[in-house]
Amino acid sequence: MKNFLIAYDICDPKRLYKVAKIVYSYALGGQKSALEAPLSKNEVRELIEKIEKVVKKQDKINIIPFYGEPAIFGKAKHIKYHQGVIIV
Repeated sequence: MKNFLIAYDICDPKRLYKVAKIVYSYALGGQKSALEAPLSKNEVRELIEKIEKVVKKQDKINIIPFYGEPAIFGKAKHIKYHQGVIIV
């Protein structure tokens, strides 16, 4: 499992809603269109397949892996994910 930053900029409100719904189903938290998600290789593939069905050429989505602990400032908190733990 690896942490990813998923950032998106979707032109159409209907597509934006669909993409947000997909991305939020994998994410632990973040800001409106920049979210942190711990994903396995299979989950990354699954996420990409779902997103590809929705986005158009004018939309922009970045799925960026990051390693180690993120630099955190202000009120930000790093959310630790442990496999098998459900966060509600």
